[in-house]
Amino acid sequence: MSILEMKVPSPGESITEVEIAMWLVQDGDYVEKDQPIAEVDSDKATLELPAEESGIITLKAEEGELVAVGQVVCLIDRSGTKPEGDAKEAPADTKKEEVAKEAPKQETPKQEAPKTESAPATTYATGTPSPAAKKILDEKGVEASTVSGSGKDGRITKDDAQTAAVPAMGSNTSTSGSRASDTTKLSMLRRKVAARLVSVKNETAMLTTFNEVDMSEIFRLRKQYKEEFAQKHGIGLGFMSFFTKAVTRALQMYPDVNASIDGDYKVNYDFCDISVAVSGPKGLMVPVVRNAETMSFRGIENSIKTLAERVRDGEITVDEMTGGTFTITNGGVFGSMLSTPIINPPQSAILGMHNIIQRPVAVDGQVVIRPMMYVAMSYDHRIIDGRESVGFLVAVKEAIDNPVEFLLDGDERKGLEL
Repeated sequence: MSILEMKVPSPGESITEVEIAMWLVQDGDYVEKDQPIAEVDSDKATLELPAEESGIITLKAEEGELVAVGQVVCLIDRSGTKPEGDAKEAPADTKKEEVAKEAPKQETPKQEAPKTESAPATTYATGTPSPAAKKILDEKGVEASTVSGSGKDGRITKDDAQTAAVPAMGSNTSTSGSRASDTTKLSMLRRKVAARLVSVKNETAMLTTFNEVDMSEIFRLRKQYKEEFAQKHGIGLGFMSFFTKAVTRALQMYPDVNASIDGDYKVNYDFCDISVAVSGPKGLMVPVVRNAETMSFRGIENSIKTLAERVRDGEITVDEMTGGTFTITNGGVFGSMLSTPIINPPQSAILGMHNIIQRPVAVDGQVVIRPMMYVAMSYDHRIIDGRESVGFLVAVKEAIDNPVEFLLDGDERKGLEL
């Protein structure tokens, strides 16, 4: 017998353990080489584990179990043969014939079935609450004898106890709605994100500054050039490219915003790696657009689209989400009007975009209606002072208010490569 021990590969630097999120095969299945057999959660991403060889698989770890990198999680018997499809069909047909022949003989037991249903009424479990149900009944002063059990053999379940306890809790009206609850374990990624967010609140001097931007010029540019831009570059002209260009310009003007703390030292970066928050099936991910300061509008739009698709398809890698120097998050797509975004460590600042609302504003002494957006920047006050934070956000505002002058070098067609 040729047995292969499959071990957990390292999904990335500094990751020492992963969690078996889901087995995609069952114990004893025949698997093909490179076939995905499991999904594993690390503290940074969810990855697929492919079979290293073809054969019969034996699982050695449970779903939800933490396993160390290098630990054996399954065995593959390479001498096992793939089941023939025809072999499975013959027994099935034979069984159908046997069932058909024996069906008349089974009519009598079926008629006696109602007699066996009365048996649970006399078992020890009838009317007996489960430990969780007993605790609820005791707390609410409800007698078990007054509760009808819906569990096996008439046992009183937790749901039965919760339903029975509703009148005893002082409710003036009864309800026929569900009182059930569902408890699921957080994924390793979500637990890691939660821990990091708490540490940010506890370990940084986080402040938030606000401003508002006028989206009129960006609306005009998109309306005027979006079809031509899409035809020439094969990609849409969205808001994110304008904000990314505005942010990289402001980062170069205020380098302390493009920095991080390492112990007693401040690390400044001469490149702008922009993390862009994307909502995916596993939660919020922040893939990184590398050297965004060197990119054109087309390059930024292509990069963001590709990364967003990889997040939504579950194909994003750890490397693609590591190393950003500044984050942009857009709560406006979900309808958020204003928020205080939380810093993505070890970065020192994050820009929050919000929804666009037609609002009356004063322009040259006249009240006009403009598409306005509130923007917010949260920053670590340990290395970013008020002057830098406010100046940075004002630089973003002036670039969004006047994109032709500050982002397109005064020539909108040339700036958009049209």
